[in-house]
Amino acid sequence: MSRSAIFTTASLIEHSQYLLNSFKALTGHDLTDRSPSIEMQANNLFHANFVTVSHDTQPDPIFNYGNQTALDLWEFDWEHFLELPSRLSAEPLAQIDRDRLLLEAKNNGYIQNYRGVRISRTGKRFWVQNATIWTVTDSQGKDIGQAATFLKWSPIIEEVT
Repeated sequence: MSRSAIFTTASLIEHSQYLLNSFKALTGHDLTDRSPSIEMQANNLFHANFVTVSHDTQPDPIFNYGNQTALDLWEFDWEHFLELPSRLSAEPLAQIDRDRLLLEAKNNGYIQNYRGVRISRTGKRFWVQNATIWTVTDSQGKDIGQAATFLKWSPIIEEVT
């Protein structure tokens, strides 16, 4: 699917609404401009200059959304990102911390100011800074996964000895 067509599918527009509505309900803030059309809201979220990702509720959750900034940061295309278990976005040693934070977000609805190391498809490591992680619910209030968003990240430069 072309990059420009991704955010126009009915299922993605619906999922974007779940992300936006859940974020607003939990934090009291809008994640992005809530323009009059839900199609434009999906477009705004997909093309935002900040990262937004989400995963499903499987025991080993799989990403089910990543906006263009996230796809670029993790160096994936849309199709391959949606096959990735979200735990693999963190290095093995960071996965325990990640799991603890996801549980905390689930129990509290959301957490803010998360900072941690993530890893791209090609092995580039980067710091995620000031992330918000929240529980995503559908229009009936059913838990359908978790999401994260952040505006700041920075590469980790390995020293060569």
